[in-house]
Order: sequence, then C-alpha cells, then structure tokens
Amino acid sequence: MFLYSHPGLGKTHLLHAIANHVLNKNPSTRVAYLSAERFVNELIESLQHNRMSQFRTKYRDSFDLILIDDIQFIAGKVRTEEEFFHTFNALHSSKRQIVVSSDRPPKEIEGLEERIRTRFEWGLVADISPPEIETRIAILKTKAERDDIYLPDDVATFLATHIKSNVRELEGVLIKLQAHASLTGAELSLEMAKQQLKMAIPEEGSNITIEAIQSAVAKHFHLKAADFKSISRMRNIARPRQIAMYLIRKYTGLGFKEIGHYFGGKDHTTIMHAYKQIEKGLGNDPALREAVESIQNLL
Repeated sequence: MFLYSHPGLGKTHLLHAIANHVLNKNPSTRVAYLSAERFVNELIESLQHNRMSQFRTKYRDSFDLILIDDIQFIAGKVRTEEEFFHTFNALHSSKRQIVVSSDRPPKEIEGLEERIRTRFEWGLVADISPPEIETRIAILKTKAERDDIYLPDDVATFLATHIKSNVRELEGVLIKLQAHASLTGAELSLEMAKQQLKMAIPEEGSNITIEAIQSAVAKHFHLKAADFKSISRMRNIARPRQIAMYLIRKYTGLGFKEIGHYFGGKDHTTIMHAYKQIEKGLGNDPALREAVESIQNLL
C-alpha cells in the first residue's frame, strides 16, 4: 500500500493506525514502523561496520509487516535504493505486507529508480486529500473541546476558510490564539483571529514571489539574498536559507527540485530536509517561530 499527501494530513497517524489494527487482530504479528531516514542511517552504519548480513536479516526475514514513512527520502541514494529494492522483493515474494508513505505519488518522486517506482504501483496507491471546510471546522471544534478552548463558530469558520491544506497548521493557529487570549485576558474573537493571523495567512489574491521571500529573509537576518546561493554551512547563513526554502514552498507551492534552482542548484533532498526542519522547529522553538512571523509580516 502506498499512501501520499502533502505534509500535515495524517500519513504518519494512518501508518500507526494500521500497525495498531494489525496487532489488535493478531498480537503475535511481527511489525516494524520506521522512517525512510532511519532506514538510510541504519544502512550507512551497517556498511561502516561490516554488518550488512544483520541488516538484511532484520528487514527481509524478521517482520510480517513493515511500514516506512517518507519513502521519498531514499530517492537518488543509489545504495539505499538497491537494498530497498531487494528488501521489497523478499517481503513481497514471501507474501508479507509493506505500507509506505510519501509526500507525492510514485510517478512524481524525482530521482527514484524506475524498477522501484513500478513496484510501488503494484499495490493500492491512495491519495489523502485535504479535508473539506466542514471537516476542517469539525477538526477545530474537536481540538477546542479536547483542550477546553472556547471557540466561537465565526472564528472556527474563519480559520477553516483560510487554512486549507495542513491540519497540523490548523490546530497550531488555534493554540496560538488561545495562548494570546490567555495572556491578554481577552475572549477569543473573530477580530483577534484576524489581527493575530494577519502575518501567517496570505491575503486572497496575493502573489508573493520567490525573490520577495528571499529579500525579506535576507533583510531580517542582515544578509544579502546572494548569500542563499552560496555553499556556506555557517549557521548564520544556513538557518536563514532553510527558512527561505520553507517559506517559498509554503507560499508558492513549487516542487522541491524547482526551489533548488533558486538556491544555487541545491538538490531536492536538501530543500525537503530544510522544509521539514523548519516545520518541526515552529512547534517547539519560540525564537524560530518569532523570526518566521516577522518575515511573513514583511511580505
């Protein structure tokens, strides 16, 4: 089974649900859940320490069901693709089960070997579409009820109307509004929602360009836009560059490969990694969140 969707729509939750359902039906089932990044890292470590036989035994003989998240991460990694190909064949030929997730369908994973792409299409390929507005409102109301947050209907409708493609972001803005209401002692209202989210939600019909985003990030961090195309890995350049990549993906919807062209030809896996790092950091790094919001305000 091949599940795909944009980030924040529940692929990882579904993988966990599948694993839990299988174990509930048959507790003796040998189940493995891992990210593609972990698969790559274990392979590298096995190569370094001459433990490839143990690696192959683990993934080809030890499990009845394997679930791998973000499988697009293996694309372009020749040795990893080779090992995964043989692992897939071993599992499939012995009638064991494989479930993988990706941020795009098999045909759109750039750099993926054709023989692996073909095997992904052997099974059920399922697209997880963004929820309709009624579902988004229901998600918000459920989240509010669970966390004991007062959420007026007009605020729920406003949030669900403007945040359409990412459930994680939808829930995140509700938490932000509740925090603001708690700090100021004010009730959560439509006016507060509009004011607080003005920076995070682009106006309808806005046309934010790649150049504008790079310029805004450079201005915030006192850099030159040209610095983003350099090969420097110094943190004072690397972090702002990741933020610029994240915002370009968010506001323009361009593919990771296309975005790489605007950063000196960076590989699509670099852009993908940057996007995930910033997306993850926004949830637990207040300084990063403040920087991103300030840049969005410049836009």
